[in-house]
Amino acid sequence: MNQFKFAGRFNSFIFKGNNVYDAIDAYTKMDGITHLEFNYPEHIEGYDLDKIRKCMGKLEVNGLAVRWRKEYINGNFTNPDIEIRNKVIQIAKDACDVCRKLGGKVVTLWLENDGFDYAFQMDYEKCWELIIKGIREVADYAPDIKISIEYKPYEERNFAMIDSTGMTLYLIDEVNRENVGCTLDFCHMLMKHDSPSYGLALAAKKGKLYGLHMNDGYGVQDSGMIFGSINHALTAEFVYYLKKYDYQGVVFFDTFPIREEAMPETKANIDAFEKYAEIIDSIGVDTIDEIVWKQNGIEAQKLVLSMLK
Repeated sequence: MNQFKFAGRFNSFIFKGNNVYDAIDAYTKMDGITHLEFNYPEHIEGYDLDKIRKCMGKLEVNGLAVRWRKEYINGNFTNPDIEIRNKVIQIAKDACDVCRKLGGKVVTLWLENDGFDYAFQMDYEKCWELIIKGIREVADYAPDIKISIEYKPYEERNFAMIDSTGMTLYLIDEVNRENVGCTLDFCHMLMKHDSPSYGLALAAKKGKLYGLHMNDGYGVQDSGMIFGSINHALTAEFVYYLKKYDYQGVVFFDTFPIREEAMPETKANIDAFEKYAEIIDSIGVDTIDEIVWKQNGIEAQKLVLSMLK
């Protein structure tokens, strides 16, 4: 049985008036949380790394997610200003250095501003090559760190350059570096109308599934709702495939408690994930394999209904 490792979202606490140290302290007191994931530079700048490590106690750092804000809104790796583009690459390199110092293994790159809003706004081939070149430079700088690409179909731009599981895997193949893989966000996959488990299976088969952002939503926007709260069948299928491919990475709950308190909301994510894992274990991966191989919608629905008992 997989012993899944869990991490929670810092901004769930910070947006409610806490700082990074407060959030770390809260996570050290929670059953189930094993790892921390920071945004870089927002959760690191102004904080002392030694104090962060001391506050962590027995918790480990899985990695850092790079965030490019403000001056980078016209593009990250595709920014038309070469000086800004170079700063984007340097920030990613710096994130690798900090990740290593904190004992982490994964730096996640969401290219939030690499996209377009209007026709005739972008030279697609040129910008595609800039993304490849930029990611290669980061990957070659830190070959000991996993560089994980996270896609989102839209938001912040109307069209993202890296907008789907297929495009992400294509990019990984084009970059052609051993330490470059992907992070799959459940809500982002719903927004794209990608099948979450289909993408998971393809990435895992290639050994390129480096991270997960678990949440739920209605597929229109990045809702960041509690894991398993909306799409029960898709969620159960996702956990089944995680077990089938023996996922060993960290499960990061990227959910946005606005009206909910952060600690019980995080606990609700863990409880939901463990419940789905328990259901899959009770039926058995091998038994589910046999049903899946039939490629029969009725049999699949019977399986889903049996999970509601």
